Amino acid sequence: MTPDKRDRLAGNPIHFIGAGPGDPELITLKGKRLMEEADLIIYAGSLVNPEILKGLKATIYDSSGMDLDNIIETMAAAWQRGKRVARLHTGDPSIYGAIGEQIHRLKKRGIPCRIIPGVTSAFAAAAALQVELTVPEVTQTVIFTRIAGRTPVPDREDMAGLAAHQATMCIFLSVSMMDQLCRELLKGGYPPDTPVAVVEKASWPEEKRITGTIQDIADKIRDANIRKTAMILVGKALAGTGGRESMLYHKHFSHEFRNARSADGNSKIKDPDDT
Repeated sequence: MTPDKRDRLAGNPIHFIGAGPGDPELITLKGKRLMEEADLIIYAGSLVNPEILKGLKATIYDSSGMDLDNIIETMAAAWQRGKRVARLHTGDPSIYGAIGEQIHRLKKRGIPCRIIPGVTSAFAAAAALQVELTVPEVTQTVIFTRIAGRTPVPDREDMAGLAAHQATMCIFLSVSMMDQLCRELLKGGYPPDTPVAVVEKASWPEEKRITGTIQDIADKIRDANIRKTAMILVGKALAGTGGRESMLYHKHFSHEFRNARSADGNSKIKDPDDT
């Protein structure tokens, strides 16, 4: 490849785009624009709503039938011809997207890449349930994880150990092992009545929501025939705020942009730490 051609191609990176959780309108404006401009798109099979691909000019490949070598060769060949290439992943590509190995191989070939973030299924599931994952005085921590299956999990990240934090957990790729998962959550210290929600295909038209507790959720999802493509949320935050309100908008709380009101509602209370 001549230096002039390489310089020209350097301004044409391969874009890894987060397609969002399923609803075609939950892709970012930037992601949608890049897809419309692309000459070649490789998308993540049945995990991406096909509605998002309608009307595009690009040549489209389904990566579910391709291995890593096929994917890299297809993208690299198109890029070397000056084509605009997009790799479309579900949710946000930085979570369980297997993008690291793809980007590593592309960079070894001198091919530039950029990542366009997307909406993860964890947040789509929380939106479907109308819950906040962090609740004042309940938890201020959210753990994204999965149970060990065909893909191992480091021993230091075993489910029981993470459950000991009693934080909100967003558990990916684990609904097929729900009985084992619940045993590990109990082993870690969650009470049996801890709220659990399972959202299948969050934001898709066929979205299904099942709520329960650690002690009964496995039976409920069996009855609902949920076996894959589901997000599991665990933690006390799912029960709601219980009337708790954050300090952020409290009328007696001062911060950089607002002085608090006094109890009589007239005078202002200046936070002594404000400058």
